[in-house]
Amino acid sequence: MTELRFVHLGFGPESVEYTEAWEEQRRVHAARFADETGDTCLMVEHEPVYTAGRRTDPSERPLDGTPVIDVDRGGKITWHGPGQLVGYPILKLPRPVDVVAHVRRLEEALIRTAAEFGVETTRVEGRSGVWVLGDPVEERPKIGGLSLDFDPRIGDDEFDARLNGPEYAPSNAGQRREDRKLAAIGIRVAKGVTMHGFSFNVNPDSTWFDRIIPCGIRDAGVTSLSYELGREITIAEVLPVVERHLKDVLENAEPKPREIECGARPEPAAAAG
Repeated sequence: MTELRFVHLGFGPESVEYTEAWEEQRRVHAARFADETGDTCLMVEHEPVYTAGRRTDPSERPLDGTPVIDVDRGGKITWHGPGQLVGYPILKLPRPVDVVAHVRRLEEALIRTAAEFGVETTRVEGRSGVWVLGDPVEERPKIGGLSLDFDPRIGDDEFDARLNGPEYAPSNAGQRREDRKLAAIGIRVAKGVTMHGFSFNVNPDSTWFDRIIPCGIRDAGVTSLSYELGREITIAEVLPVVERHLKDVLENAEPKPREIECGARPEPAAAAG
């Protein structure tokens, strides 16, 4: 893979509206496809916004009618905003594209970043992104006085945590000692070039996630680097660490074309968490 360059679109008071960054992604994507530029990662902090990938169910959107931007990445609904570091790696991959391998590389860079700050994270089977694992089920506090065997989020298809107070809120998963997502990944590959990317929760107001079903996952929650460490961490501290690990992982990777079995239909080139 070629040398990766980073472009800073804006942070803090200069945070960027989502559609403006999306348009810049498209521009860089076209230039990368035409080999008019090299592999590029746009780094940004967004103004508050909900975005919905192509697999988002209507029941996972905000109940109060808060606007949601529908985007062309894989995956479901999430939130971007202050305190969250977002990266859009725009890379040319060999064809046929191995989407899963690309997602795993992004996860690896973010796992290394969290570890450098003292937070142990991992992958969860079937759930892309970077996770802080909760306690074993039998050791978690009971929700509403009930054991997890009766957790309505799991056993009741009609149950909606957004209507049942803070005890079920995604932002309180750490207090419940459940699995909680530190970083989400949602990508698209078009013409062999990646776009969209990852969001890494540094110090956001996590209650923004309580208006939606984050990534469509009802039995887990969200967290941030600051929450896990019990002290304030800033994007300015995290940004160079993320960039260093992205360069190390992506520049030293040897992407290979995905193997296709004879007669198999190719999978759509999109993935997300």
